Amino acid sequence: MQSQVPVTYGLPHCPHGMREVRDQIAEFVRRRIVPREDVLDRGGSDATAALRTLQGAARQQGLWALPLPVGIGGQGLPLALYAPLAEAEGASDHGPAALGSATLLDALTLQQHGSQRVHDLFLKRLVAGELRMSFAMTEPGTPGTEPRLTEARAERAADGSWRVSGRKWFVGAAAEADLVAVLARTDGTAPDPEGLSLFLVPTDAPGFQLVRELPVLGTGGQWEIELDEVAVDDDFLIGGRGKGLSVAGSRLQLGRTLSCLHWLGQARRAFDLMRERAVHRTRTQGTLGDLQLVQSHVFESLLALRTTRPLVYEAVARLDAGLDAHVEVGLAKVAAARMLQQVTDAAIQVHGAADLGPDTALPSLFRNGRMARIVDGPDELHITSVAGRVLRTDHGV
Repeated sequence: MQSQVPVTYGLPHCPHGMREVRDQIAEFVRRRIVPREDVLDRGGSDATAALRTLQGAARQQGLWALPLPVGIGGQGLPLALYAPLAEAEGASDHGPAALGSATLLDALTLQQHGSQRVHDLFLKRLVAGELRMSFAMTEPGTPGTEPRLTEARAERAADGSWRVSGRKWFVGAAAEADLVAVLARTDGTAPDPEGLSLFLVPTDAPGFQLVRELPVLGTGGQWEIELDEVAVDDDFLIGGRGKGLSVAGSRLQLGRTLSCLHWLGQARRAFDLMRERAVHRTRTQGTLGDLQLVQSHVFESLLALRTTRPLVYEAVARLDAGLDAHVEVGLAKVAAARMLQQVTDAAIQVHGAADLGPDTALPSLFRNGRMARIVDGPDELHITSVAGRVLRTDHGV
């Protein structure tokens, strides 16, 4: 996807010492990543080569893997300092991968729950960008919000290894992945939550198959995969037998908060495109920005951005302090997803027919806005979860 105008960013919640870094990241996204988005979106060897070039440039500028732990090759920024940088990175779908932060959840999962062999074989290579990893939990015909109904199974073999079988879908970037973390049942029957385990499966293992790509609102990147008696060593079991849901759950709050930060960056990008269109598009009398209905789109979009950002940063603050943030993350996730859809829709409306084609980033940003209300848990899941917690406890307002 392409942008017609420069992307600019404000500096909310950004400590003074980090503002220069955020400006560097915003410039990197604008000048290096955005012009290559068309190639990166298409995937394949050209996209891989373009991504490698961008990753090398990020390393040269000292912007690589900013939030990853120092001991495994990152720069160790805590979430509170990294959050405003994540906004700038997330303005492009490819920003986190190009800047080395996309592996944060996977690297933390392997660091905290993986065996020493997993550490030795994969962890530093993953952070260095030499390996790519995907996460496979959802299955065809099974609600993604109810992983306890997982049908994929893993059985012990005589040699102590495991044989994993089942089908998963909506596995992001599975075609490029070297490793896939697969949730499978090792004990009991559905909906027993204690019998699920998480396995790290190399994609070149016999029995691992890409079934088909799943275009989402016209764009690719999601895949359906099948595992047929795939042999997995016992020390590739992540977190221990029966701990799969616990390990998966340890990713959720941070993962959803990072998504919210990325959506803020994308919404700001859409807002800037809308503002530029309103200011510079001339009519027989004045500009589009002179029209009250266009001004209403601008106002409502700005209001949505400004009222959503504090919710996201409240979640950031609680996670950074090591506090429970279920309510804050749920509120932020729903608000940020709705906000991204609202702002991108308004920007498209102001652009008119010109933006239904490939000349701006808005079609892609709009798709992200609609998908945001389903990925990382649909709105309805978070609404019922937050409301339930508030009704059970005196959470406060």
